[in-house]
Amino acid sequence: MPQPIDTGSYQSPEERRPAVPLPIERKPRLHDPYAAFRFGDFALFTAGNLLSITGRLMLAVAVEWEIYARTLPAGHLADRVSRKRIILVSQIFSGLASVALAIVSWKHLAIPSIAPLRGANGTLAAIARLFERHHPVFHFDDPSVPLIYLLLLIGASARTFSWAARTAFFPTLVSRDAFSNAVTWNNSIFQIGSVVGPAVSGLLVAFVGFPFVYLLDALCASLFFLLVLPIRRSAQKREQTGVSTWKSLIAGVRFVFRRKVILATITLDLFAVLLGGATALMPIFADQILHVGPVGLGWMRAMPAIGAFGTALAVAHLPPMKQAGKTLLWCVSGFGIATIIFGLSKAFWLSLGVLFFVGAFDSVSVIIRGSIVQLITPDEMRGRVSSVNNIFIGTSNEFGALESGLTAALFGPVVSVVAGGIGTILVVLGVAFRWPETRKIGALDRNLR
Repeated sequence: MPQPIDTGSYQSPEERRPAVPLPIERKPRLHDPYAAFRFGDFALFTAGNLLSITGRLMLAVAVEWEIYARTLPAGHLADRVSRKRIILVSQIFSGLASVALAIVSWKHLAIPSIAPLRGANGTLAAIARLFERHHPVFHFDDPSVPLIYLLLLIGASARTFSWAARTAFFPTLVSRDAFSNAVTWNNSIFQIGSVVGPAVSGLLVAFVGFPFVYLLDALCASLFFLLVLPIRRSAQKREQTGVSTWKSLIAGVRFVFRRKVILATITLDLFAVLLGGATALMPIFADQILHVGPVGLGWMRAMPAIGAFGTALAVAHLPPMKQAGKTLLWCVSGFGIATIIFGLSKAFWLSLGVLFFVGAFDSVSVIIRGSIVQLITPDEMRGRVSSVNNIFIGTSNEFGALESGLTAALFGPVVSVVAGGIGTILVVLGVAFRWPETRKIGALDRNLR
């Protein structure tokens, strides 16, 4: 008899084909706000960087007030030489300069008024008379003042080499997918140092003295040296040694000018810092407008960093920005508006409040700009591009301080700060229309090359 057909076991030709395993449904990758710290070398570098920045900002506030009180009644090398070695050597020179500053400050009354120092003071006095219109009581007759300027020049030169090397060094300590997170935390560490340094410095200047602050900066530089020392040498891509120094530097400049996004972000920061920086005038605001003395100056210098750190911490815990370009433009505009309000403020609490927002807006722009520059730049070019960036930004910081001082001398500190804030907003409008691609920058976790 024919067997009955088992319809329950029947398989169509399609069903008889070998089964294809279904794709495993993966859970979305969670955002890790501490991804960069999973790398031990980055953690060591960051700890040392925090100490170094804290000491440097302590020194900056102390020097500002000491000079004010006494007068009122490297990128190419970072691509060819070990960046770690540059950082270590720079810390030695920076620490020695700080020790020398402590000695000069401590023994300033015993420094003989020899001819070179008298000549240097005469030059400084002539410059002050040329530009100063509001406070003719400034004088330069303390022999220690030219020595302080000389030691600051030495320390600043060492930090210039160190900063270019640090900027190019820390991206090699983490993987590419953790890089944006590393930039955020690197900026956060800078802001922590910027909070602790000025606040502590103001108290130490008021109750202990200038020499102690300078010695603490030397100690911080030494600790940074010891923390960087055990970091393993990174797989740094270096340029061929046959390339001349001049051609190498020109190559870095050409790279920046060919990448319009990098050029736009550097230009934005260059002129924003040049026009909108009120830091150089804070001693005048603290003394003559707000009447809060060195302790108040310390808090004024710290408040932008408090705002910046809080903002950077929030950015680290949030998913990557989706519209980084527009965010950058809006934040620099906010920086300019807050600067204008600070210039007009006569109340200490209001000044501290707007300085908080100055730091908050600046923090976001620093994170975005730093991520863009480093993600677009290949490793073998990072030292030179970082140097070009630092030359522009560092120069704008110094010329911005000069511009603020000159305009304050001619028109008063309030006009200087307010005009700078207005100029910053005009620069944002100019960059937005000159380089429209800036407005189109999307998420920073994508490949921007």
